[in-house]
Amino acid sequence: MFEIIGERINTSRKLVQAAVSHRDSDYIIDDVKKQQAAGATFIDVNAGARIGHEEEDMRWLLDTIQPVCEIPLALDSPDPAILEMAFAMVEKPPMINSISLEKERFDAMMPFLNAKDCKVIALCMDDAGMPESAGDILARAKTLVEELNKIGIPTANIYVDPLVQPISTDSNKGVMVLDAVRAIKAEFPEVHITGGLSNISYGLPERHIINRTFVTLMMDAGMDSAIIDPLDNKIMSTIRTADMLLGHDQFCMKYLKCVRSGTIKS
Repeated sequence: MFEIIGERINTSRKLVQAAVSHRDSDYIIDDVKKQQAAGATFIDVNAGARIGHEEEDMRWLLDTIQPVCEIPLALDSPDPAILEMAFAMVEKPPMINSISLEKERFDAMMPFLNAKDCKVIALCMDDAGMPESAGDILARAKTLVEELNKIGIPTANIYVDPLVQPISTDSNKGVMVLDAVRAIKAEFPEVHITGGLSNISYGLPERHIINRTFVTLMMDAGMDSAIIDPLDNKIMSTIRTADMLLGHDQFCMKYLKCVRSGTIKS
């Protein structure tokens, strides 16, 4: 089944930053409970927006979230020291968001990830910048998988992010990433494909319909996870329906359950 990485607990969001700043645990707890109820598989936790407060904010968030969270967390920071602290606090093996091939980030993250029991989001970014072709994305994904395998991260625990780019700047960007996802899954059937989807619609009107259409195409190509807002009922309904149509929902039971509960709506 398609996995949802709930993106809402991020201090770059004004309401979350205010809640964290004022230590409003009720707001955070309510949001986490809503994400779980909506079908999140992981709760992403990012405390990086308040410069100089990331460590204390991450500690507070983890202390606040874990007693009410029944699903694993995605620890989201570019700082290995923050991640090391957070990793020691979590009760379930987490997801780490993220590593890339950018030398500074790669060299910092690899020692932290070495032999860790975790899942890892691997961004197809290197020091040359954003990938320019499906071949670029595949080559970077291959390097990431091979390097992570060397330090004990199983392929099945790697979530490759092919880096969706705006189609408004180049009409081939959609096809490029779809071709790349197919190629990655052909070479590494056990790897997961994840990432944010909304970049595809950047600069265009009626972005939500573009995003919902694009996620179905990406799922058909092999995407099996996304970093999204699980409280967006329309995209969640689209994902659950596409999952059923792709044969991932035996006897349509999960689809029917969601319809009966009102979580799938047209």
